[in-house]
Amino acid sequence: MKKIMMLLMVLCCLTTVSAQKTVVADKNQKVYEMVEQMPEFPGGTDAMIQYMMESMKYPEDAKSQKLEGRVVVNFVVEPDGSVNEVQVVKPVYASLDQEAVRVVSAMPRWIPGRQKGVAVRVKFTMPVTFRLK
Repeated sequence: MKKIMMLLMVLCCLTTVSAQKTVVADKNQKVYEMVEQMPEFPGGTDAMIQYMMESMKYPEDAKSQKLEGRVVVNFVVEPDGSVNEVQVVKPVYASLDQEAVRVVSAMPRWIPGRQKGVAVRVKFTMPVTFRLK
């Protein structure tokens, strides 16, 4: 039952990943929010769901207080596929926020996004939902 709840939670999260236009990042490198070929988690959506299910650990302090919520994070997928600049944009509770950042920061390299055939930096906004069974 716990695995099913986690799977549903991750599926909900994936449906709200957003994308927009272009933002200029440090060092004058563009960070795109929408590109011709968006970055992809290695193995696709099913692999991302599996990764989230296996990697997320509900913080004990939040669990004991029965805290739930959706932490929204931004991150950049680099041209080499690495995940950088993970930031909480909608916090819930300190330990839940930290766990969301930890899990996203630890993601394996993605298949990078491409614009006009060139691998580019792409920004994602992704909710990470914490829900007790």
